[in-house]
Amino acid sequence: MTETTESTEANGQQLSLSTDAAKNLATTTKTAPQMQEITSRWLLKLLPWVQTSGGVFRVNRRLTYTLGDGRITFTTSGADVSVIAAELTELRQLHGFDDSEVLQDLADRFSQRECEAGEEIVREGTPLDQLILIAHGRVVKIGHGAYDDDQTLGTLADGDHFGEELLGEPGQWKFTAKAKTACTVLTLSQQDLRTILDRSPALRAHLESTRAAEGQAQNAYGEAAIELAAGHNGEPVLPGTFVDYELSPREYELSVAQTILRVHSRVSDLYNQPMNQLDQQLRLTVEALRERQEHELINSREFGLLHNADLSQRIRTRDGAPTPDDLDDLLATVWKEPAFFLAHPQAIAAIGRECSKRGIYPQASEVNGHRIPAWRGVPIFPCNKIPITGARTTSILLMRTGQANQGVVGLHQTGIPDEYQPSLSVRFMSINEQAVISYLVSAYYSAAVLVPDALGILEDVALGS
Repeated sequence: MTETTESTEANGQQLSLSTDAAKNLATTTKTAPQMQEITSRWLLKLLPWVQTSGGVFRVNRRLTYTLGDGRITFTTSGADVSVIAAELTELRQLHGFDDSEVLQDLADRFSQRECEAGEEIVREGTPLDQLILIAHGRVVKIGHGAYDDDQTLGTLADGDHFGEELLGEPGQWKFTAKAKTACTVLTLSQQDLRTILDRSPALRAHLESTRAAEGQAQNAYGEAAIELAAGHNGEPVLPGTFVDYELSPREYELSVAQTILRVHSRVSDLYNQPMNQLDQQLRLTVEALRERQEHELINSREFGLLHNADLSQRIRTRDGAPTPDDLDDLLATVWKEPAFFLAHPQAIAAIGRECSKRGIYPQASEVNGHRIPAWRGVPIFPCNKIPITGARTTSILLMRTGQANQGVVGLHQTGIPDEYQPSLSVRFMSINEQAVISYLVSAYYSAAVLVPDALGILEDVALGS
């Protein structure tokens, strides 16, 4: 600043137009309204969407004899833990058994056992004489390898169980179970089970019918077998067969996310330059609906992927953090043409830390011009809709997609009245006495897992501090 300028400013004289006054004649450069909630929504982009014209999508499958093992819920009173009687029907052999008195008798005969970390709960090769429910803690299953080495067969945690063969034809333990952390387990002895069976002919009959169903000819997935002949010579009598179907296939109804958008007519009429107010209001409302749609596709108890994965397709981490070994285990659950992983951004960061610890630097994958982290060539897409628990654990999903691949598909219906985007409508409702215009904004959607092995979940993924 020159001496002349200083003296002029000191005398209070202005030599040129101020910037504050100049702004009154200038046209301000504006952005469209911004919204921090908007994410990449990779799940909506990657899922193949199936037209659901009737509003209902039925998944027909081959008849399956095997019933999936469920997880069991417990109640606590101080330090005492007990199993909820009705939850015992989550056991494969007790599925469909509805005698509440017998179930309560079974529940009352479970005894509580506290195990310290490293303690052996059962040993491989010993008689299988108890059914064990895990109320709290983590248990690792260890098998004897072909070369006299120990092999980890999996990790069990809260709600899991083992030894259910006690209800069928018990033999010997095929693995050793060790407590990985301090554990609380409930055990039912073979002697107590026999006592209840002697009292309850209904339970005996139910277990016998379950064994008979398991004895039906079936493939490795529990589906009714298709009898075939191969590699024969001459003219043997060929087996006859047919493909049986489930009599009560699951049906998915389209879900809906809705809101009423209100815009005053004066705002809509007068304040539309340079941006249309209704268009901007509608754009941000649709963005919020799409965010909610992705949240529901993951978290809805009715059709969300986290709640609809088959229990046999859920695995747990070995030590909490998502190691390369855990990702390989997850790939083994969806080994037929896996399409992509879906993980919370913090879980992706945890994967990167574990890889860096081991000196592993996976190559990224190129997807539509984006560099996406990948494992074994399968991209790992971020999704902040996957929840993080208070203990800072989360889940990682892996899926196969598309109807042709018997994978995971999204469901929607295009061509609906007043359609604004595919399967999303904006419908004029009314103008009230205050001159406020109302529009009904609706999005219709759902998701379906066509066969169980199309979706796998790695649970209890620890994110660290």
